[in-house]
Amino acid sequence: MGPRGSALICGYTNYHRLLESSLAELKSKEDCLLCPTGFSANMAFMTAVGNVSLLLAKDSQPSIDERVAVFSDALNHASIIDGIRLAEKQKSVAAFVYQHCDMHHLNELLTNCPMKKKVVITDSLFSMDGDFAPLVELVKLRKKHGFLLAIDDAHATFVCGKTGGGAAELFNCISDVDISIGTLSKAGGCHGGYIACSKKWKQLIQSRGRSFIFSTSTPVPIAAAAHAAVIVAKKEMWRRRAIWNRVQDFRDLTGIPITSPIISLIVGNEATALQASRHLLEFGFHITAIRPPTVAPNSCRLRIALSAAHTLDDVKNLTAALSQCINFSEIGFQCTSWNAARL
Repeated sequence: MGPRGSALICGYTNYHRLLESSLAELKSKEDCLLCPTGFSANMAFMTAVGNVSLLLAKDSQPSIDERVAVFSDALNHASIIDGIRLAEKQKSVAAFVYQHCDMHHLNELLTNCPMKKKVVITDSLFSMDGDFAPLVELVKLRKKHGFLLAIDDAHATFVCGKTGGGAAELFNCISDVDISIGTLSKAGGCHGGYIACSKKWKQLIQSRGRSFIFSTSTPVPIAAAAHAAVIVAKKEMWRRRAIWNRVQDFRDLTGIPITSPIISLIVGNEATALQASRHLLEFGFHITAIRPPTVAPNSCRLRIALSAAHTLDDVKNLTAALSQCINFSEIGFQCTSWNAARL
């Protein structure tokens, strides 16, 4: 499987470099850093952000004004939240949580923040609700307040945009996103994480991102397979068209105003969600019941992920099976996630 060490010791090969280069090109960034997982990628980035204030502090410990202000969407992935918590323990960042996709609230927080160095981080496509971050509005705030904009593009990469570049490509704001973080285990079908960024940011994360430094590198066959997946995703655009056709089919058949291939149907308590999941499995559909601690109590849901492999008949059969256990007119579509808890 290749070298059995960290990337900085003996775990970095030409296959890893090819993958990094292809991802940097896909994301229109100067460079890219591979990480063992998407979780470790977010952890490495956030600890590197915290180290900015530690490196620039006049004393051994940064003062409040010297810390980096990090603004995080209330429904961001757990890996972002944990990365911020770790940086907070180092007393190198000050965290602010803005209400989910609420740009008015974020603007208020930014306006009232006295710290000079600011970072805004958000999922681009939220995994438990299936909605997009308002990237166009975020870009406007970026121009107004001058913050660094980082997105976790895990669920939009290869799925959104003409070339599969993700949500920033879809909303035509690639140059306004400074850091693009993601995983290769979703649409890429492989394993591992990445941080697409500038060369300077890559150097900083390589030297200060502990989850990158002290983790075993991605095995060579996985890196090679992921590189092949990037090439396939860019060339075979029919795959993206197929996914979005299925999204439209589901919308037409159910009347539920979904906006992405991630469909989150909120059914309430755990018993109801588990019963619905078992019912669907009997009809050949593996749809897992999402329960606490992933989501808040009494907001359990059925989480559906459409893919290019699905057909119109698949969606018709799915909606028919769903209609036997839930009422489309009464179903909840979005809900505050358990991750909304304050940092």
